Amino acid sequence: MASVKDNTPGLGKTDLKLVTPAVTRGGITHIDDVGHGKVHDEEHHEDEFKISQKVSNKYKIFTSLTAGAVAGAVAKTTIAPLDRTKINFQISQTPYSYKGAFLFIKNTVKNEGFFTLWRGNSATMARIIPYAAIQYAAHEQWKRLLNPENNRSMPRSLPPGRRFVAGSLAGMTSVAATYPLDMVRARMAVTLKCRYKSLWEVFFKIYREEGILTLYRGFIPSFLGAVPYLGTSFFTYETCKKLLYEYSGGKDPSAYQRLCFGALAGLCGQSASYPLDIVRRRMQTAGVTGKSSEYTGIIRTMRKVVQAEGVIGGLYKGLSMNWIKGPIAVGISFTTFETVQKYLRSLSIFQDSDHG
Repeated sequence: MASVKDNTPGLGKTDLKLVTPAVTRGGITHIDDVGHGKVHDEEHHEDEFKISQKVSNKYKIFTSLTAGAVAGAVAKTTIAPLDRTKINFQISQTPYSYKGAFLFIKNTVKNEGFFTLWRGNSATMARIIPYAAIQYAAHEQWKRLLNPENNRSMPRSLPPGRRFVAGSLAGMTSVAATYPLDMVRARMAVTLKCRYKSLWEVFFKIYREEGILTLYRGFIPSFLGAVPYLGTSFFTYETCKKLLYEYSGGKDPSAYQRLCFGALAGLCGQSASYPLDIVRRRMQTAGVTGKSSEYTGIIRTMRKVVQAEGVIGGLYKGLSMNWIKGPIAVGISFTTFETVQKYLRSLSIFQDSDHG
């Protein structure tokens, strides 16, 4: 840091002033604010960084929960018909094909009506709203815990390994908190309306006919599946944003770029975790498909599926549909989340002078 003489007229003596150095990062020149130390890190986008600096951690949690809830609801409602079609093939031994998927949708509309394609979506909303809210809020908080050297004056992004771990832990947290709702949603998606007329009826009948522990059937593969799925998804998305920062010199991603990054993240995440998704669906719906005695554990279920349908035709059945709906859903989810979160954090009500 340099000292310079100030010979400004009117001053009775020569004053010394501190001149702060200019620092160039990622193509952007920043003036370090000595005493406050607010330095824009090379891995944080400009607008996101500026807004985040004004929001305390308690409001970060609240805005992440709110934005996550909206993101989950919008994304899942958009792809609900494709989700129901995928689950139908996942739990049966019928070989998957695009023609078969189209016929399922066509026959469902013909026999049950167009809006039955969204059957079970109320259960999906009851699950996905808290699930996505917890997932996104937990991810932000896990990043804080896994980055103890990080501070507000010199923020740093997580290294690649911990970036993956943060996503995995966020997924495991949200699965543990909301799993029974996922179980109920799967049951409603594969049964006729006369079997379960409402979300609460599913809970009641499962409890009465199969026992309370049935609500956690398939929990272990879901819990384990969150590791590759959300670990890969968050890692891919944040890595894409980091690479964009380095290329663009700090500009925030556009909505189109967020959609593309999210689509790629969804494609990678779904592919990494799909066999465990098959296993959990089989275990969740065993009570209504007559397979309760066969689908009793991860290894046993996986073995039964492979023996009857093969590896590709069984454990990866419907993956090509996931390559359509997964990128759409994850792209919409990430884009909606960051758009809503940024809007909320820009409101004066959430901006706190006491930065937590």
